[in-house]
Amino acid sequence: MPERPLPYSRQWIGDEEIAAAMEVLRSDWITQGPKVGEFETAVASFVGTPHAVAVGSGTAALHLSCLAAGFAPGDEVVVSPLTFVATANAVLYAGATPAFADVRDSDGCLDPQAALARIGPRTRGILGVDFAGHPCDWDSLREIARDRQLVLVDDACHALGAEHRGRRIGTQADFTAFSFHPVKHVTTGEGGLIAVSDPERARHLAVLRSHGVERERFVEEGEDHGPWYYEMQHLGHNFRITDIQCAVGIVQMKRLGEFLARRRRLADLYGERLGGLGGVRVPADSEWGRSAWHLYVVRVPRESRRSIFCALRERGIGAQVHYLPVHLHPYYRRRFGTGRGDFPVAERIYDESISLPLFPAMADSDVDSVVLALREAMSANYRASSRT
Repeated sequence: MPERPLPYSRQWIGDEEIAAAMEVLRSDWITQGPKVGEFETAVASFVGTPHAVAVGSGTAALHLSCLAAGFAPGDEVVVSPLTFVATANAVLYAGATPAFADVRDSDGCLDPQAALARIGPRTRGILGVDFAGHPCDWDSLREIARDRQLVLVDDACHALGAEHRGRRIGTQADFTAFSFHPVKHVTTGEGGLIAVSDPERARHLAVLRSHGVERERFVEEGEDHGPWYYEMQHLGHNFRITDIQCAVGIVQMKRLGEFLARRRRLADLYGERLGGLGGVRVPADSEWGRSAWHLYVVRVPRESRRSIFCALRERGIGAQVHYLPVHLHPYYRRRFGTGRGDFPVAERIYDESISLPLFPAMADSDVDSVVLALREAMSANYRASSRT
């Protein structure tokens, strides 16, 4: 048992982040100032995209991606059901309808063949999720999208630093959404960002995040209305992020290489120590993708998952389960008539999954404690099942 309760994840904030936030608080700009652009540049440079638009949350990043993609009432967007509800909700926020397609058993990411089968005359886009930090098969999804003139959106909220065929996630789709929640690879407290290659899309996203208001482009181009003048050209939102948050994020981005290396080291340790444990299936990279290891999701027998999960919690191990498939949430059941059996692979992964603690501040000994607790839980469960 660990010396202290071990959460499944947590932020790692140091003195430099605190000092950066304090510097902004003492400055003239605590929001809509220069730190926002600096943070956007830092993330864009890291992922290899020319443009990035920072917003208030990962959900806001997904929402604005769907709006800027042009998804609208009457449209359908193919979406993975194995994700947090924000992914599919973003499609609804734009007025479109999520058309769920099943995932691959190997990595929990959207199955390209299942996505292809869901495409119909109303389909306008595909929204893939880099589940647990592992990249989707973006080559296949991009080919499908290109052949059918669909917009491709990447929910990369788990995947900052992940790689697809040697290139960092951030340029594989038309819009890539990242999250900076405290459990993610870097944090701004709450925050998100959309990476795009097209400058006009970047400009449109920046307008949408601030009420749809434009100060530089007006309907009557060339007419001087005065330096105070602005117009609302679109129905936007207040999805802005503050300079305080971005100052923290700038420092965090400097540490991202260290964070990623540590996550990968911990994932390797889990793989080594759990590899021979019967009844436990461990995750792994694919031929095309290198995970950023946001989550370390093991799979155990469905009938044993509850008892194993509870045993870990009793030992101070902050296990979690990611995620109840979106189509099984009551809202989606009521609105779309979805239910058990619709997407069997996503449901099976959910039924068998336990997310083990994984965050950069963990020690190697923490992995040993988790593995020991899991072994004991598996053994106790086996003994109990043998008696029945």
